[in-house]
Amino acid sequence: MTRGQAILLGLAVTLLGAAGYWAFQTSGLDSFSSGIAASGLLMLLVLGWTSSYLFRVVTGRMTYMQQRKRYRQRYDAETNEELEARFAALSPQEQQRLLEEIGQVEIGQAEPEGSTP
Repeated sequence: MTRGQAILLGLAVTLLGAAGYWAFQTSGLDSFSSGIAASGLLMLLVLGWTSSYLFRVVTGRMTYMQQRKRYRQRYDAETNEELEARFAALSPQEQQRLLEEIGQVEIGQAEPEGSTP
């Protein structure tokens, strides 16, 4: 949220409070009771909004977290494709040596699929 958006949000809440005060006063409440009712209504709205935000934080459904998960999935997929392409470009002997180095196959085991001895 930008600074300008935060100022606009604060202004909107203030105007909502003023509108609530006016609405309660026109419904027949005196000035003091209208102020308390409008403040209570605003407090309930702010608490509801805050609790929904906290719920999204706890459940991990925040926009940032969702964007980060999507980015990570795309990054992993592209990285895997690139690594597979680079591995396929290696000679069968290089593939075998690499697989032995990382412990995927034991030394002396059969050649990787698609390779020729």
